[in-house]
Amino acid sequence: MLKKILTLLVMLYATACFAAVDVNKANAAELDSIKGIGPAISTRILDERKKSNFKDWSDFISRVKGVGESNAAKFSGQGLTVNGATFKSATLAPTAKKDDKAEPAKPTASAAKK
Repeated sequence: MLKKILTLLVMLYATACFAAVDVNKANAAELDSIKGIGPAISTRILDERKKSNFKDWSDFISRVKGVGESNAAKFSGQGLTVNGATFKSATLAPTAKKDDKAEPAKPTASAAKK
């Protein structure tokens, strides 16, 4: 019985440690709890948020100086969200260039015998 209670307490503590921090609702201390966000960035975030809430991650990145896609990915991994959404990089999937041409298919050995 004691082991079950301790296990439950550990799970609750772990959940609390990884609780999401929404950039539109967090105060300076909550923002500072995200690894990589210090007083300077949290101040910039709060100053921009006074103007208006952040709509999405791209809005957040464009308005907060010093935050790019790599930092956004790190912050999201630490539990930061924008309107409850985690960061999903637009550059994860490589885009095909228009100049790239597909290589013609090479004949297989069985096609060459015919």
